[in-house]
Amino acid sequence: MKISDILSILEEMAPLAYAEDFDNVGLLIGDKNNETSGVLVCHDALESVIDEAIAKNCNLVVCFHPILFSGLKKITGKNYVERSVIKAIKNDIAIYAVHTALDNHQFGVNKIFCNALGLINTKILVPKQHFIKKLVTYATPDNARKVREAMFEAGAGSIGNYDNCSFNSFGMGTYKGDLNSNPVIGERGKRTETDEIKIEVTFEKHLESKILKALFSNHIYEEVAYEIYDLQNAHQNIGLGMIGELPTTYNERDFLHFVKDKMQANGIRHSEFLNKNIHKVAVLGGSGSFAIKHAIAAGADAFLTADLKYHQFYEAENQLLLADIGHFESERYTKNYIVDYLTKKMPNFAFILSEENTNPVKYL
Repeated sequence: MKISDILSILEEMAPLAYAEDFDNVGLLIGDKNNETSGVLVCHDALESVIDEAIAKNCNLVVCFHPILFSGLKKITGKNYVERSVIKAIKNDIAIYAVHTALDNHQFGVNKIFCNALGLINTKILVPKQHFIKKLVTYATPDNARKVREAMFEAGAGSIGNYDNCSFNSFGMGTYKGDLNSNPVIGERGKRTETDEIKIEVTFEKHLESKILKALFSNHIYEEVAYEIYDLQNAHQNIGLGMIGELPTTYNERDFLHFVKDKMQANGIRHSEFLNKNIHKVAVLGGSGSFAIKHAIAAGADAFLTADLKYHQFYEAENQLLLADIGHFESERYTKNYIVDYLTKKMPNFAFILSEENTNPVKYL
């Protein structure tokens, strides 16, 4: 089996197009055409993890955080990033990162977070913007179904829990081909009027080339008329953070003890208690201070995230309980999820969960 076979499954689990623009996801080091000897899944691809991969005969390391985030101008081994990169290259080990591609997935990092707490009725906290496009095209009544079905197969027409979604309207199309044209209907040099169906479908932007290929391959016209628009609609099933409800209501102190136990946190920094019950909870794995206002607007009683600065605790504005449970802790179960996903897809291949604890934060 080649590394590329594993990468295809990883991209099904966390499409790279879902990642934030600032991120560095996908295959960071290595040749995807190499044969796979083994796969080690970790949180951070540190030098100790590369050593573990070598010891366990794994030539592909799948990590959550990208070890290469910003560009390297020199690779001399002067810091932990360069040392990991050097060791991986020397030992022909590929490194693949998922990070915000999995953060933004509806079953990814924040759903895992929610599941660990037992939250129900979950939905995306900060839906992804500028990710939906709309295609409009025109086909003859005899050809419209074939065109529509091909675009559906390519991924067009999915809206929330529905697929095969389109809008179709009937009208009349006109055209006149020049001397170099070969019209399927009508004659070159003469204006033709024909019945047509206008087909409108939405799609996720990363599917554009695939959908256009399906359109062109199944349309009978020599020249296919189409338009593509960027939509302002937020994608309700892709985005950062989630919000859900606890099956049992807690007071604030008991709630934080519950979270500490479930997420195996060594300590929780939190805003002032408001003497209110906690039922509706927002979560965002990793650095989530930017979403405090989103959590308040969504009516959360508490917001769990990480990496909060001193002044950001004021942003709770006495409207919710704001808690920093630790960056690693908020993403704790992600690597387990990746191993489980890969194992279900390829039950006859051994995927190894790293034993290295790469949390850099320690507590007294």
